Amino acid sequence: MTTRTPGALAWFEVATSDPDGAQKFYGSLFDWTFEADGPAASGGMDYRNIKASGTDEPMGGIFGTGGQVPDHAVFYILVADLEATCADAEQLGGSVVSKHLDPGPGAPAFAYLRDPSGNQFGVFTPPAA
Repeated sequence: MTTRTPGALAWFEVATSDPDGAQKFYGSLFDWTFEADGPAASGGMDYRNIKASGTDEPMGGIFGTGGQVPDHAVFYILVADLEATCADAEQLGGSVVSKHLDPGPGAPAFAYLRDPSGNQFGVFTPPAA
């Protein structure tokens, strides 16, 4: 995987109740390719990693929600310390929507935050090697 710097925009996710439709739309529009995420699939989750044409590493994913949450898109920022970032966000007037410190083998720890205006975004730390 490409080395990324904390603070960099490092991932995006399209969460949808129609992952096949989203895959067809974005694949046709941007010539993206998709493959099932192994750790997510083994946990029963429909998560498809997205690669841009000509690249080796995924840059985002489609999350099949099964209609359990509203459709949305979110961007993720890489952080060095998830807990400290959540605390800093709250001190700066934002809020923590949810934290997932141990999402399972091979999955990154992540949190959903809101900025003071209410915009939701994600932060994550990569899984241990």
